[in-house]
Amino acid sequence: MRILIAEDDQVLADGLLRALRGAGYAVDQVDSGSQADAALSAQAFDLLILDLGLPRLHGFEVLRKLRARGTPMPVLILTAADSVEQRVRGLDLGADDYMAKPFALQELEARVRALTRRGLGTASHLLKHGPLTFDATGRVAYLNDQLVELSARELGLLEVLLQRAGRLVSKDQLVERLCEWGEEVSNNAIEVYVHRLRKKIEQGPVRIATVRGLGYCLEKIAS
Repeated sequence: MRILIAEDDQVLADGLLRALRGAGYAVDQVDSGSQADAALSAQAFDLLILDLGLPRLHGFEVLRKLRARGTPMPVLILTAADSVEQRVRGLDLGADDYMAKPFALQELEARVRALTRRGLGTASHLLKHGPLTFDATGRVAYLNDQLVELSARELGLLEVLLQRAGRLVSKDQLVERLCEWGEEVSNNAIEVYVHRLRKKIEQGPVRIATVRGLGYCLEKIAS
């Protein structure tokens, strides 16, 4: 799950980066509206956390351009000015949620979880495929109701595969969803992560099938 934070208050941005990365998300940050617009035009994200008072391009304009491109990703607006008029305008432009500064980090994390579930088209925090379950709130996985010990990167990989269970996921798509800017991850590294995850989840009737040269697919094994 990949998140873009558009926030020019670096102290606040650093706090959000630490918290969300600690929860297992891949997170990138920009500090101007023009940078946010360029990033959103060039790459796919699962959620945008958008400050309105950005330099060089106002947050409302970033949001307007995002929706004009037909991009449906959830957007959480942050603002120091909590007026009814601003909330209405933001929601009318296509924002999904709104938080006034200052806010409780715990509440923001809960709203992030809710918005990413909405982006997947589900109200549940659980992703299931046969006996395999991923709890997006607790960031833990279970196989046959038994906790599976996974690293943060393995949890991220499992989440992406479960979101697309039964469908092919390319290595490029995995890199895009799991890795932040400036993070060098080769196809060989993705193969290593897949190999480690396989060893931990293929004790049950599920498997990660490799389609050589194309990618991976999470499948149920017929009994």
